[in-house]
Amino acid sequence: MNALTRAMLLATSVMPLCATSAAAQDAEDRAGSSVPIDGEGMIHPEIWPALEPLPLDPEIEARIDRIMARMTLEQKVGQIIQADSSAVTPEEVKQYRLGSVLSGGNSAPGPLPYASADAWLELADAYWNASTDAEGVDIAIPIIWGIDAVHGHANLFGATVFPHNVGLGAANDPDLVERIMRATARELVVSGHDWTFAPTLAVPRDDRWGRGYEGFSESPEIVVSYSDRIVEGLQGAFGSDSFLSDGRILSSAKHFIADGGTDGGRDQGDASISEEELRDVHAMGYLPAIEAGVQTVMISFSSWQGVKMTANRPLITDVLKGRMGFNGFVVSDWNAHGQIPGCSNTDCPEALDAGLDMFMAPDSWKGLYESTLAHAKSGRVPMARLDDAVRRILRVKLNYGLFEKAPPSARRGAGDTSQLSSPDHAALAREAVRKSLVLLKNEGQLLPLEGTGRVLVVGDGADSIAKASGGWTLSWQGGAHTNDEFPGGTSILDGIRSAVEARGGTVVFDRDGTGAPAADVVIAVYGEDAYAEFQGDRQNVDFDDGEFDTARLAAFREAGIPVVSVFLSGRPLWTNPEINASDAFVAAWLPGSQGAGVADVLFQTDPAYDFTGRLSFSWPRDAGQAVLNVGQADYDPLFPYGYGLSFGDESTVGTLPEDPGIDLASSASGDVLFTGGRVAVPWSLYGLIDGAQTRMNGTTWDGGDLAFSGTDRAAQEDSLRIDWRRGGPLVRFGTFDTVDFSRQSNGAMELAFFARNFGAEPAELEIGLGCTGAEQCAAPIRVPVVSEEWQEVRVSLSCFADRGIDLSQVNTGLVIGSKGPASVGLSDIRLAPDIDAMKTCGS
Repeated sequence: MNALTRAMLLATSVMPLCATSAAAQDAEDRAGSSVPIDGEGMIHPEIWPALEPLPLDPEIEARIDRIMARMTLEQKVGQIIQADSSAVTPEEVKQYRLGSVLSGGNSAPGPLPYASADAWLELADAYWNASTDAEGVDIAIPIIWGIDAVHGHANLFGATVFPHNVGLGAANDPDLVERIMRATARELVVSGHDWTFAPTLAVPRDDRWGRGYEGFSESPEIVVSYSDRIVEGLQGAFGSDSFLSDGRILSSAKHFIADGGTDGGRDQGDASISEEELRDVHAMGYLPAIEAGVQTVMISFSSWQGVKMTANRPLITDVLKGRMGFNGFVVSDWNAHGQIPGCSNTDCPEALDAGLDMFMAPDSWKGLYESTLAHAKSGRVPMARLDDAVRRILRVKLNYGLFEKAPPSARRGAGDTSQLSSPDHAALAREAVRKSLVLLKNEGQLLPLEGTGRVLVVGDGADSIAKASGGWTLSWQGGAHTNDEFPGGTSILDGIRSAVEARGGTVVFDRDGTGAPAADVVIAVYGEDAYAEFQGDRQNVDFDDGEFDTARLAAFREAGIPVVSVFLSGRPLWTNPEINASDAFVAAWLPGSQGAGVADVLFQTDPAYDFTGRLSFSWPRDAGQAVLNVGQADYDPLFPYGYGLSFGDESTVGTLPEDPGIDLASSASGDVLFTGGRVAVPWSLYGLIDGAQTRMNGTTWDGGDLAFSGTDRAAQEDSLRIDWRRGGPLVRFGTFDTVDFSRQSNGAMELAFFARNFGAEPAELEIGLGCTGAEQCAAPIRVPVVSEEWQEVRVSLSCFADRGIDLSQVNTGLVIGSKGPASVGLSDIRLAPDIDAMKTCGS
């Protein structure tokens, strides 16, 4: 990006961070040039930055003309549809002439959510060969295969897992980020993939958002400085010999636009912000990416002023393609078109009207193909719009040299597993970890540590690469993976051991911190459990202890042992009690598979290593400060944007107030047990087999006679599938404390959830509340689950009270059993108002 453009972007990005300027007042004067959006928001294209479109290659444009002249209508419709690899066969790719295949976070070939390079390549070749088979057509068009390699190619076994973007933002190093993307591109080629859905250019403005760690900063400044460098790292420099050459892959800027600005930090929600804020905060990162030649842009699930982005013609067509001059193709997110009013997952011409070029229709692709073909034949989809979409897709494929490429397994670098976590890539990831760490507290200059004595390491994050890597790691939600699944990786504990033993010291690891052996220093590694997308949305920014009891930290300090906290999280969280209980406190974010980088800095294993990371997200003073962005009128953080200590800095944090500032009990009332694919606070999910109870860290588990897995209802893996392989095992939503449901019972509320039958035979569940097992539920309520479609089930709370359950002290919000084998889906389990004033007690 040229210096003038960058200066313009940085200058305009200041405006929304300060008090409202005259630009907002001027908005009312522009009504004559505005573009209405269904009577809701108003777009004024002329106020958006204008870029000169990148030059088109006349030879490629002429070649597109020749290709399109040979294509059938059916082929054109197929080109604009992308199916998920879990839901489409190579034969179907050939039959429907689909333009693209993606692999979602859990859609790897084989039984696991990730796969080896050989397995990926075998499937890549199968799709490639099917798409290039010209039987029955005048010309065959190769597919492109996309995947979410958002912090390394983390669905490929053995790949390098880099820190998530929240950590890279703290590093504030564009050169580092470009080198990471170059390495990621090399590892994507190993498995035969063409395309990564990155970079995420969101500017998260509410830390409750479950995708916040995919953003680099709450300020557009860092995003602007990174976006072109990321694109060039993945694709090569536009106009140079490196552009989309061997070892490079296609990039996708996402999610256009304001996915980080939704009300309440709700994923896929509505951003009810002004057009000026939409432009000056959330659009800025796209301009450098477009100037760098990004080939695709992904549209957000979310809305602006009540209008779904996927249906927003003024923003997609008039602004992105018009003012910004984007001449690649626009792709939607996972079935996002189905959220447009009047649309369904299998029928949505409105998205094409808005300017969408490729539907991401993972499991709905066949019905969508059929309806779109019918609309094209009837004229509902104008041929000019369809041809424009196909031209843009072909332009990207030709820029990529796809027609001249060999099958994926025969390309340069394919199958070269020596690239995966290679010494160079591992060293790069370790460097990124060092640079992303932010030191928030260092009382008495405790750090750097000497490491010559006895070091006690505690916490559930110390020896878990999966926890340190977060979501989008080996599986969509991440977290439920052992260190053996990260060959070439090092845990934070591994790094500490190496550093201490090299200096003659001793490391003792006590995960729970209950053994309390004598030590010279305690290093506690703990933080958020893994999550992705909406499953990470939360009600406030209070840190829930999770699996490690942080109260142990105060006990160590009382015993005179200094404590270093290494805090793992995808966002800043209110941690005043933990900071008070620590002599040094390090925000380590989600560092990935090279945890040894943490020890490099804690022990300063090289004189050049120091804490250089600085906060790219403001740190909250209380648990209610979810919206905390530099420049806002009431800005009052505990640690401000840009804060971070180095070893030589003198700083005293002192004792922080431990009042969270909000009523945490009301924020976790217990009225919601399971939503969006996650168990809600304060509940936990348990499996009980023959009296043995197992607490789940996620929603994937196979206990033999009882198994859990994620499934879809309204969104990807927003529901729970339960398989009973025999009668007897139980599923329990429980809490260590008790919840008072007496008010809800007196208010005639109901236990409500959605259920469907996956089995060949009808299922009948037995449900209870307030009891820990079937033996304490003397009169369980029977609920038949027959339909293969999702049906809502409602049971009045008073029915449980009638059975003798004390609803004022509930430690089990729901227990579910089956007398025989069954396979049932459950979704959106909650307490809800009685909708028909009729008492319902099941069968």
